[in-house]
Amino acid sequence: MDIPHTPSPDNRHSRRGFLALTAAGAATALGALPAFSASAAPLRPTESPLLSPADAARNQLWWQAPGSAGSMIEQGLPVGNGRLGALASNDPAAELLLITDATLWTGGLNDTLQSDGQFPYGRDDFGSFTLLAELTVALPDHDLGRVHDYRRTLDLAQGLITTSYELSGVTYRRQIFASRPDDAIVLHFSQQGGGAYTGTLSLAGTHGESTTADSARRYASFGASFANGLKYGAAVTAHSSTGTVRVRGTSITFSGCRDLTVVVSGGTNYAPDAAAGFRDPSLEPERLARTKVLDAAGHSATSLLRTHVADFRAVFGQLGIDLGASSAAQRELDTWERVRARDRDNVPDPELEAAYLQFGRYLMISGSRGSLPLNLQGLWLDGNDPDWMGDYHTDINVQMNYWLADRAGLSDCFDAFADYCLAQVPSWTEVTQRLFNDPANRFRNSSGKIAGWTVAFSTNPYGGSGWWWHPAGNAWLCQNLFEHYEYTQDRAYLGKIYPLLKGAVEFWEARLLTTTVTDASGASREVLIADSDWSPEHGPQDAKGITYAQEVVWTLFANYRAATEILGRDTGYGRTVDRLRERLYLPVVSPKTGWLEEWMSPDNLGETTHRHLSPLIGLFPGDRIRPDGSTPKDIVDGATALLDARGMNSFGWANAWRGLCWARLKDAEKAYRLVVTNLKPSANGSNGSAMNLFDIYEVEQGRGIFQIDANFGTAASIIEMLVYSRPGHVELLPALPAAWAASGSVSGVGVRGGFIADVSWKNGQVTRATLKSVGGRRTTVAAGGTTREISLDPGESVTLRNLG
Repeated sequence: MDIPHTPSPDNRHSRRGFLALTAAGAATALGALPAFSASAAPLRPTESPLLSPADAARNQLWWQAPGSAGSMIEQGLPVGNGRLGALASNDPAAELLLITDATLWTGGLNDTLQSDGQFPYGRDDFGSFTLLAELTVALPDHDLGRVHDYRRTLDLAQGLITTSYELSGVTYRRQIFASRPDDAIVLHFSQQGGGAYTGTLSLAGTHGESTTADSARRYASFGASFANGLKYGAAVTAHSSTGTVRVRGTSITFSGCRDLTVVVSGGTNYAPDAAAGFRDPSLEPERLARTKVLDAAGHSATSLLRTHVADFRAVFGQLGIDLGASSAAQRELDTWERVRARDRDNVPDPELEAAYLQFGRYLMISGSRGSLPLNLQGLWLDGNDPDWMGDYHTDINVQMNYWLADRAGLSDCFDAFADYCLAQVPSWTEVTQRLFNDPANRFRNSSGKIAGWTVAFSTNPYGGSGWWWHPAGNAWLCQNLFEHYEYTQDRAYLGKIYPLLKGAVEFWEARLLTTTVTDASGASREVLIADSDWSPEHGPQDAKGITYAQEVVWTLFANYRAATEILGRDTGYGRTVDRLRERLYLPVVSPKTGWLEEWMSPDNLGETTHRHLSPLIGLFPGDRIRPDGSTPKDIVDGATALLDARGMNSFGWANAWRGLCWARLKDAEKAYRLVVTNLKPSANGSNGSAMNLFDIYEVEQGRGIFQIDANFGTAASIIEMLVYSRPGHVELLPALPAAWAASGSVSGVGVRGGFIADVSWKNGQVTRATLKSVGGRRTTVAAGGTTREISLDPGESVTLRNLG
């Protein structure tokens, strides 16, 4: 039954002039994309926001061994405040933190083409994401071989690492968290039983910096700059209510301390302003880092923790998930043993699988708030040479990083992605109009026309481009950007991204070619196709009308038309673009393979099991291809056949994309199998999950690297299995696997069209569903063969029972 609605609480200019003019006409950043900067003192909670031990345990991962200093990317535990991050080893005798700042990048604009048509792509020209600092807390008497009952936990709901162990009858405990309100990482050491801490605290840069210390104010710090002019710095301080803490040389020593609080911070003078060269010349990062750590150290560890938890919980708590109960035997295992048992025994572990989703959300909150977006490494490094420079790849990876945000109650975390695009587009526009039609570029427009903007396959935070041009990358970025509007119905946001949408449309209006095609009946017609391009990383690099480009441009044009109508801007041009969309060639099924064609050819011109699913972008993340009768059956069957041919075992991000596509096709068991495949333990660098649940990508036999997109893509797949949406339509439990069917619930799921959904089920049937409007007004809700029409005002909700 239905419960009644209830309200709920031009090249003629110099480059600098061009950038300034473009920036003036473009949107401003949503959250101002703040650099490392001074901030107001945070509000301190008057009541404790800390969860009880029992409540906290529901969202905790735990291990019985520390991380090895030589394997931090697989074993270190991540913390982050959205800009400043760290991997922690949790070794009793030598706590090691590898600290990063999202904006600490070498390289620069990198706006020249090589003779082969590629942009330079190295650590000195394009640049690389890199480590900020290493922090070590040495406790010589706490050797791992002497301690008992060692345990470390990662509290996903509170953003907190806790390590405990017993030594000589004393229980020692340390907590580590990255506070957004205080813009610092805090380590607090305590004990029960009369023990004390004696040791040394050291802060070091990773690029040959010199650390200095101030004995009077009891801090150590360093500051330096890269060859590109980016300034950076870090600082640390420590204090105790007992014992002695003093500076010796460039280190801080402590002795006889029953408690010890360490505060570290750092950053750069990066600024999101292309006209200013992406720098704030007035900012001195080392000085600011000192100020931040000394300010924070003026408050108790308890106060700092409560302030952090209040902030973190407010974001994490926006989504809850229950996929069913695991066994008592499964619960007794630590997280790594549990991952291994799930793979070895092939027995579903619903609580572990739900925790994997929540771990993805934890990484999103920790790595994407108020700074640059998550790159290939997220926010975390174990050295200064990440593969592919830890860049922003525009042919799947950065997009996949943000498929989770709106679905999982983390819409505010999406702002970092949107802010990045807004800040970079002046540079992207200038470089596109100056270099895209360069004779060296194999993808140049054969018409000689140029307008708007596009990107390269690799981008950096300085407006820089790497590797090949990626013509359709603009449309794919815009797809993410517009979908965020669909979830939030935020017209102000849509107004800010509108210049990006229009610039991408103008690029494609100039690029499209007219050709004649003949259908199976022999009838001919004129269509518009993309100029020479490369289906991402696959097959020929000179193919016209590739399916990937046709699909994303079709979506771009549709979204732009919608934006003009919503905003009441350029509506005449919007209708012109819509007429172009109607003339776009759309893919057909190959009579040879039975697959949806990837190129305008019936032949398979690439690898059958290639990692990329670019020709299926109209299935996911797009939804032009739907298995609901609205899409011709031969197209759905061709897409299904192609997906099946691509296989079920690839790299983590590729598995995640496959899972999302199978969820869209409502094949629950294949979607579930791909979630489980990504959860399997990585061994000797193989594809799978590391001890700390980071996804490992096997770049070559015996060498695996961390690449974060799979962590987010797999989590997004779990949600897509439970709730599918497009504007005007929501489907509940579209791909619920048998492993989760007995009973479960999910709350806080974002729905395109401007709603939030809560769903409960039993025996595979929806028992209760609540839809709340966050700006949406009308939609249909489908479940188990039943469809309901819903009409709400913003802020209202409706509850439906016993659907299907």
